[in-house]
Amino acid sequence: MSELARSIAGGTDLVLIVDDVPDNLAVLHDALDESGYTVLVATNGEQALQRAAQARPDIVLLDAMMPGIDGFEVARRLKADAATAHIPIVFMTGLTETEHLVAALEAGGVDYVTKPIKPQEVLARMNVHLQGARRARQAARQAGQARNALDAFGYASFTVRLPEGRLIWQTALARELLERHCDTRAPETPAVVLEWLRRHAPEARQQGTEPPPLVITRGAGSLSLRLHRQTGEDDGGDEWMIVMRETSDTAVIEAMSLSLKLTAREAQVLYWVVKGKTNKDIGEILGSSPATAKKHLERVYVKLGVETRTAAAGVAIKRIRELQPQFEI
Repeated sequence: MSELARSIAGGTDLVLIVDDVPDNLAVLHDALDESGYTVLVATNGEQALQRAAQARPDIVLLDAMMPGIDGFEVARRLKADAATAHIPIVFMTGLTETEHLVAALEAGGVDYVTKPIKPQEVLARMNVHLQGARRARQAARQAGQARNALDAFGYASFTVRLPEGRLIWQTALARELLERHCDTRAPETPAVVLEWLRRHAPEARQQGTEPPPLVITRGAGSLSLRLHRQTGEDDGGDEWMIVMRETSDTAVIEAMSLSLKLTAREAQVLYWVVKGKTNKDIGEILGSSPATAKKHLERVYVKLGVETRTAAAGVAIKRIRELQPQFEI
């Protein structure tokens, strides 16, 4: 893992600041940056909605009064979209009348701070809501783990019966992946999978713990397998469900391109930034010049609403973890 990726993967939260006044943006940006947050900015409602949809920030600091789409409408739209509805919104407002503060909360805000902005107060309020959001995400992740493992985002599953080691059921994607990575077909279970399963199944049964995943690498891609759960048991043996997912550079780059609305080349450049490569390195990898890599990266900054390599990588890593949880950054 690169130093850049390591610093972001260590738990940095992604904050979107929305304000049409540059001085307000600058004060908050500097304070949050110094406190270790990854910061995105938007200067109007349209940009805010675009940034939130692309980057999925952990929290939004939202100016209530802006020309065009005001903060109240931005909040309502964010809450109406399932992809952004979970993001806590803290309003920033110079309006102190009760009806305005009530309107902010009714629009979907969890809190508000009054102007002029006091950065330390904002940081304290943010921390409270970020902790709550983390707990909610963890609970949702645990509750939906079984469902997510079998959904349409590239996961595959199959069931093996022990002690004979026979593969008795598999999804269509599992059949394809096992043939591609292991050259086997049901009812044959790949030897490496069977060895891993026989070694860890007794411990999983006795202690109820999930063993370390098995990673099978072939060429540029890899197959990550985890022991999901025991699905049956009788006098003749027991059955185990295994969930797997394929990861590769190509798959991650394509997912980034689609989800962040980048061109294929912009997604490639951003991917190698995440991997800690310099513009010179990226130019050599992609068969272009460092200057060309820099131009592509500058366009990425504009699309993501960030100003630095670290912030761009932060957005990318967050999205990669959503789309390819097994991918090693």
